[in-house]
Amino acid sequence: MNTQTFPVTGMTCGHCVGAVTSELEQIPGVTGVTVDLVAGGTSSVSVASDDPLSEPDIVAALDEAGDYHLAGN
Repeated sequence: MNTQTFPVTGMTCGHCVGAVTSELEQIPGVTGVTVDLVAGGTSSVSVASDDPLSEPDIVAALDEAGDYHLAGN
């Protein structure tokens, strides 16, 4: 199993956490998502998966969930 942590901006509430979690869980191979919400700041999103995930897959899932971005992108 592989766990990666991504810095994500744009998250402000529990609804944001749910939207991001739901989209990330739809990526093939993802087995779990944990979010450490920092409302209005940079949240830490940890994704457990069978294999390492590519940054474009994460970016696409965040975009699908709403106006969320990897910090620095």
